[in-house]
Amino acid sequence: MRLSFIGIACAALLLVASVASAHHSAAGIDRSKTVELVGTVKQFGWTNPHSWMEVDVPDKKGGTTTWKVEMTSPAYLVRAGWKSTTVKQGDEVKVTVRPLRDGSPGGLFVSVLLADGRTFTERPVTAPAPAAPAAKN
Repeated sequence: MRLSFIGIACAALLLVASVASAHHSAAGIDRSKTVELVGTVKQFGWTNPHSWMEVDVPDKKGGTTTWKVEMTSPAYLVRAGWKSTTVKQGDEVKVTVRPLRDGSPGGLFVSVLLADGRTFTERPVTAPAPAAPAAKN
């Protein structure tokens, strides 16, 4: 009886540990900076729990650097006007990210400007509240 209790306790601990490790911290993101990437979408993933894109950005050596950009879930993106086809492989884009602290080419998504001039963020853009009508005397 005692042995089965220990086995169940160990299994529960492993389950909790695996769930905890599945979600990661944003401690590696430098939220005090933004970087603008101008490049071509290499891949776009419309997936849970986080959508993502890879953007090929020309570097100073004449090559390209692939930036990995983490986004929020499709549920939030849909509320902000996105569709799974908003960004496609080969699209020319300007992406604003909060960069990784370690300097590697990646970061947290802020916004994307598409070639047609549309800008998308992760959250719906809220319109400013209308001005209150002037008081009549």
